[in-house]
Amino acid sequence: MCGLPALVAGGCQDAAPVNVGRVSGRVTLAGEPLPNALVTFAPVTQGGSTALGKTNADGSYTLNYAQGIDGAEIGQNRVLIHTYDAGNPDSEPPRPAVPEKVPARYNSQTELKVEVKAGSNTFDFPLESGPVVQPGTGRRTIDDC
Repeated sequence: MCGLPALVAGGCQDAAPVNVGRVSGRVTLAGEPLPNALVTFAPVTQGGSTALGKTNADGSYTLNYAQGIDGAEIGQNRVLIHTYDAGNPDSEPPRPAVPEKVPARYNSQTELKVEVKAGSNTFDFPLESGPVVQPGTGRRTIDDC
């Protein structure tokens, strides 16, 4: 139960589960910040929950494990980073499609793995340019090579 000071400070919030460590960092592509990229941590063990975060203008992100809980599951996680968005022409306002900018070795064929520990974790991802696969097409393109 929350006390009055907690209510005044912004409401009741559940403490993070013991299996979650806070995770933040920065993503760059070819040395430049990568804005609006989706960063996904997927636990290697069966039954784990994924954590997601979106990069801001300077490439920084903070992962969200569940509503009101920042972080990712403790243990080894596969990391996927992508910019693709199929868009939605029927939404109001319409949302245009965004092509993938991140090479496949960081998303559909990810080589990235990290070990999340209890407490605070910082994982920066300095991505290199390379072949990009556009989802749904199987087409490979060479961007920024």
